[in-house]
Amino acid sequence: MRNEHDAEDVVQDASLRALRYFGTFTGGNGRAWFLRIVRNTCYSRHGRQAPVEIDLFDEKHHTVEQVLPDPETQLLRTDGAARIERAIAMLPARAREIFVLRELEDFSYQELAEVLNIPNGTVMSTLFRARRALRASLDPGISRPRKKFIHHKETTDAMVHQLQAQ
Repeated sequence: MRNEHDAEDVVQDASLRALRYFGTFTGGNGRAWFLRIVRNTCYSRHGRQAPVEIDLFDEKHHTVEQVLPDPETQLLRTDGAARIERAIAMLPARAREIFVLRELEDFSYQELAEVLNIPNGTVMSTLFRARRALRASLDPGISRPRKKFIHHKETTDAMVHQLQAQ
C-alpha cells in the first residue's frame, strides 16, 4: 500500500478478520499469524483495485520554518535514498517482500518463514540473492565475482535472471 489511509483500512480489515477467525489460531507466533492475515488482506484488496499514484500535499515538507541543509547535501541525501528505493523496487516481488520485512521491519528468519509459509532455507537464499542484486544495482564494481567462484558464474547469472523474471 502506498497510501497511508489504504494501509490503515487494510490493518483494520485484517484486525476484524483476526478476531473473526481467532479460533483457527493454533498457537505459536501470534505476530507472524497476524501479519499473514494483513498480507493476505493487502493482496486481496490490491487485486481488486488498480494502483493509483497519489501525491498528497504534506504540510511538514512545505513549511518555511524547516531548516534545510545546503542544496548540495540535500541533493546527495535525496539522490542516495532514491537510488536505494529504485534498487529495492527493481527486486522481484518475493525478494523485495523478504528484504523489506527482514532489513526494515526486523523480522527473524523464522518469522519470515511462518508469515510467508515457505521454508527457512528459501527465506535465507532469497534474502542472499536480494542483497546481492541490490549490491549489484547500487554499485556494479562491488559485485564482481571472486576468482575462486568464476566457474559458477553462469549458474549464478542464470539464477539472478530467473529471479528478475519473476
